[in-house]
Amino acid sequence: MKSALFAFAAAIVMAAPAAAEPSAGPQPLPMPAPIATPRDVAYPAGTLKLEVDATDVERRIFNIRQTIPIVAGGGPVTLLYPQWAPGGHSPRNPIFNVAGLVIKADGKVVPWTRDPVQVFAFHVTPPADAKALEIEFQYLSPTAGDQGRVVMTPEMLNAQWLSLALYPAGYFTRRINIDAAIKLPEGWSYGTALETAGVDKGWTRFKAVDFDTFVDSPMFAGRYFKRYDLDTSGKSPVRLNIFADRPELLEATPEQIELHRELVRQADKLYGARHYDHYDFLLALTDRMGGIGLEHQRSSENGTTPEYFTEWSKKAPSRNLLPHEYNHSWDGKYRRPADLWTPNYNTPMRDSLLWVYEGQDQYWGFVLGARSGLVTKQQTLDALAMTAATYSEGRPGRSWRTVEDTTNDPIIAQRRPQPWTSWQRSEDYYSEGQLIWLDADTLIREKTGGKKSLDDFGRAFFGVNDGDWKQPLTYTFEDVVKTLNTVLPYDWATFLDTKARKVAPAYPLDGLARGGYKLVYTDKPTDYWKDNEASRKNVDLTYSLGLVLNREATITGVLWDSPAFKAGLTVGDRILAVNGIAYDTDRLKEAITAAKSGAAPITLIVKDGDHFKVQVIDYRGGLRYPRLERIEGKPDLLTRIYEPLK
Repeated sequence: MKSALFAFAAAIVMAAPAAAEPSAGPQPLPMPAPIATPRDVAYPAGTLKLEVDATDVERRIFNIRQTIPIVAGGGPVTLLYPQWAPGGHSPRNPIFNVAGLVIKADGKVVPWTRDPVQVFAFHVTPPADAKALEIEFQYLSPTAGDQGRVVMTPEMLNAQWLSLALYPAGYFTRRINIDAAIKLPEGWSYGTALETAGVDKGWTRFKAVDFDTFVDSPMFAGRYFKRYDLDTSGKSPVRLNIFADRPELLEATPEQIELHRELVRQADKLYGARHYDHYDFLLALTDRMGGIGLEHQRSSENGTTPEYFTEWSKKAPSRNLLPHEYNHSWDGKYRRPADLWTPNYNTPMRDSLLWVYEGQDQYWGFVLGARSGLVTKQQTLDALAMTAATYSEGRPGRSWRTVEDTTNDPIIAQRRPQPWTSWQRSEDYYSEGQLIWLDADTLIREKTGGKKSLDDFGRAFFGVNDGDWKQPLTYTFEDVVKTLNTVLPYDWATFLDTKARKVAPAYPLDGLARGGYKLVYTDKPTDYWKDNEASRKNVDLTYSLGLVLNREATITGVLWDSPAFKAGLTVGDRILAVNGIAYDTDRLKEAITAAKSGAAPITLIVKDGDHFKVQVIDYRGGLRYPRLERIEGKPDLLTRIYEPLK
């Protein structure tokens, strides 16, 4: 036997190819030394100091001075500019806006070099006796929307510390402390989760915190400002800080503010715990500064329509923003997927559980919006109809791509416009995730006869350790399954695996049907649909012709395999005429209606760049807008889900 084995082994050796000789072409150079791995030890050299002069609002320039203490004789130092954006789930911090970087030690310039691979890293070799690095640079924030999100105008600004500071490599950022100050234009007010230490000669100084808390506590500031206390019970203050382009936009009625207070109360009733010592809603009412919705542990950055308060009846779609971001204090910030948490801002994030982080938050955002009264039950049902329609007819990409795979979209696409969103998909873990969790909630309610619900999961999973906020509590897929099984014993692993991790071309509407409703289409849009169109300044014909247009009649979206797609229309085309007459919105809708019973198809004259073409769309289905209808005889679980907790 030994002889046979030896012969077999020898045959394998003889059959193996000889070591390949290098080819005659170029060979790769060695990569540079890696950046120091973060260690969970305190930064030994002391507290970082930062001063941000934000008074140059006309030119949108932040001027930064920073002092980073170092260990004398410690050798080369690597400084990092944060790369990965928490809440953005991607390496999108705009380092290209950093300019004028000068580093000194004891007043003398120290040359720096950028790492050729990790381009967010800067290497310096200070003199052996140097005890600190003095840093100056400018953050040249966008002056127009095509450069990125505008964060500074003559009326207000959004200081995101993530973009305004460097930090030393080699340490967990929670183990690095920073002492920060900002200078604002005279007469401006501000809101932030940071605590003020004092004001001196125009500089507002904050109490020192660790770098993680600092980055997680951005600021809104502005000329026109109002603050409302939403909870003064003494447990932990909650404030609504409002900034606006014009003073009249700040006028909120007592009834409107009370609905925001009810949002706080309903979240308390849902979770039974808070993960902040105080909380600041930062709300910008502006069309001059870029919009935003970004979560933090003790605050949220929210930028929305200027008429949020003053045209309340027309702005229901904008009122999901605050419930969504507030809920993130529990779901996403305190409880965080283990593979998404990183020790610093230059370690890659992994987004695989965003269908829990963002998908369930999308679910709770609409639930809390309805329970608080910020949106009515009918408005919430109409919004749900739009989501259901998207994933029954508007996302054919479900036939080839999983929900979980879309969690990579923040890294892959970084929210760039896409030519065929319906086929490519784009961060569908948000709204398809909402449908997954509706399915789970109605399933629990049905199987327990209404005795249990996803509320019980929310309290057990997110509503733990009341008062704890300084360190996130991470979780895995198995932790989600385990907690669901404490609410209702069930094969949740298969349920979630099938819904989120497998290609699922079947419509994900089980939760809707179990909740007592069905998706239907009519030729009249809901009021919520019309308000959403007005807010987005578009004309949405997705479920008829299969296209969306802006106010200038330029196509901004085409549904894959729709009548518009089959006719050859694409994003960027501009419709000039409908059936031989100059385009307007009503004329196009009238043509769609007429074609339903007429013999002639719809004929469009379209401008595609410098080409003009006639496109014929043979569509006979009429106008189609989604809404929900009750299923006779089925319990109305959706009403129970959206009614306020007592």
